[in-house]
Amino acid sequence: MEIISGLFDTMVLQRSAKGVSNAAFSGSCDFSGDVTATVMRRGSKKAVLKSRTVGRAADGRLSGTISGVPTGGPYDIALCIENASGACRDTLTIRNILIGDVWILAGQSNMEGVGYRKDSMKPHPHVRAFYMDDRWGIAEDPLHRLWTAVDQVHVDLIGGSRIPGSPHIGVGPGLSYALHMRTQIGVPQGLICCAHGGTSMAQWDPALRDQGGKSLYGAMVRRFCKNGGSIAGVLWYQGCSDADPSLATIYTERMKTLIASMRKDFKRADLPVVMVQISRVVTWKNAAASWNMVREAQRLLPRAVRRLSVVPAIDLSMDDFIHLAGFSQNRLGERLAYAMLELTKQKKGLMPPIALSKVRLVRDPLNLWANVILEFDHVDGKLRADGMPWGFELSMKKIELTNDYIYRIDLDANRVILRTAISAIEAESMFLFYGFGTNSFCNITDSADRSLPSIGGLRVGKPRAYTDYVRKMRISPLLPLSGTIVNAEYPGNTAFPEREFGDGFLNLHNEIGATTPQELIVYYAVTVQCPADMRLAVHLGYDGPVKAWFDKQEAFLDAAGTNPCVPSKGVFAVAAPAGTHELVIGLATNGGKAWGIFLRFERTDVDAQTIEKGPEYYSLPRGV
Repeated sequence: MEIISGLFDTMVLQRSAKGVSNAAFSGSCDFSGDVTATVMRRGSKKAVLKSRTVGRAADGRLSGTISGVPTGGPYDIALCIENASGACRDTLTIRNILIGDVWILAGQSNMEGVGYRKDSMKPHPHVRAFYMDDRWGIAEDPLHRLWTAVDQVHVDLIGGSRIPGSPHIGVGPGLSYALHMRTQIGVPQGLICCAHGGTSMAQWDPALRDQGGKSLYGAMVRRFCKNGGSIAGVLWYQGCSDADPSLATIYTERMKTLIASMRKDFKRADLPVVMVQISRVVTWKNAAASWNMVREAQRLLPRAVRRLSVVPAIDLSMDDFIHLAGFSQNRLGERLAYAMLELTKQKKGLMPPIALSKVRLVRDPLNLWANVILEFDHVDGKLRADGMPWGFELSMKKIELTNDYIYRIDLDANRVILRTAISAIEAESMFLFYGFGTNSFCNITDSADRSLPSIGGLRVGKPRAYTDYVRKMRISPLLPLSGTIVNAEYPGNTAFPEREFGDGFLNLHNEIGATTPQELIVYYAVTVQCPADMRLAVHLGYDGPVKAWFDKQEAFLDAAGTNPCVPSKGVFAVAAPAGTHELVIGLATNGGKAWGIFLRFERTDVDAQTIEKGPEYYSLPRGV
């Protein structure tokens, strides 16, 4: 008698909802008759289940189901093929069996495990693994021993070599996960190892299932079937290989297809899946935009797929340019266990993964800049950070950072307060990131050591069609001001010398600061070209009394303008037919306390849908 699937020495059998085994097995044999089973607790002479019929042997094949063995163990299961008179014609004992929860580990290298083995956790006899050579054993790192794989795909993907991997690496999140699950619920844990480093969603395509062990998905299904066709859930860590502009946009649909296929092939429509949101990579700066796209797709995936949780890893340390450190993998395993326990409701009082629930803008009453306040749901305890909280960015563009705008981050229970050097109206149009690009520094967790999710780029408010800040203008000398800014007149000749500034603040502080307290005025002038008829909002920042003329007509006045110089402090509308226009701004020196201005334009006649499509779909004015 030989067992081919479902029942092996040292294995973990998946428990049923009633907490007992329901394990199907099959094999080959030389005799026919009823198959009986006796289940003994290992080391005891007392039967847990006395001899009873569990299956049938005929025509060289046998099959059956071991039902009713309580969760726990270990057990020895003695099988017997009986003849018509009840005598055993063939026997086989399967030894050291546990009944508990079995999980599939799948994805690419960070699930495979490439952390340093010096950080490996101590194995436990009730935590076991189905290694890639189709043998069960006590789970210890490395779990994914690709060079021993039965399935050809794993050998092909390492170049056909069966040379053992480095003795120094091999820690993934699987062992930590299983150890924490066993500690939390007291149930034996089994891991079916299916991951392979560097693999893409295309390589995990369920359409390749019929290739069996020659495809990743087919190999995973084969290993599932070989172990009796019953598991508790799936852990998935993949996405780095899909951080490409042509692939990131279809990541969500591919993940939906993958999970739907697993639920069908694993014969469980409510199969729980916990996946990791990809972490960091060094030296791949050109992949920043698509790296964020994959992370954002993963963050939002639970909205499209039920019974799915996504666990962030953006704050974890690394052992090389792309792989999590062994000690970080251990932290990740505990986070995965927390998420699975919450998802499957096996432990009360746990929270789903932290999720952004609200973004609002307020004007700081002391310095007039914008505070961006983020509220998060499902925070366990309160948000915290080791050292200065960091990791958030605001950008005028969705795929790249345009400047540094955040000078401090405060944590308040479940809120994050971003203190910025921009106006509220400006912040409203920006994109929010937590963990921008490939190698950002993030360090905010809750009291249960669960990270905020990577976010980006999420528009803070409504889309706006802004130009960049004007950096080059024609600037007059400091001139006498008769009376106040109210009395200032359009200067007439604006052929002033042209100056260019390094950023959006057109700073004349050195010149103004060297003047006497006598009130003076300086004029800024720019020619504006409009390729089409436009309705514009002119966004002006200033720290002194100010007056503006558009095409020689007075368009704006703030006689009480003073410090600080906040972008978009004053906003005024102008009509700009196609062609060339002129904007002139007069800034009074404010008793020597004025520094300069900010200037940018907004088209207000472009609909939100067009703005979201990108600036290539509409034209903007251009300062020359």
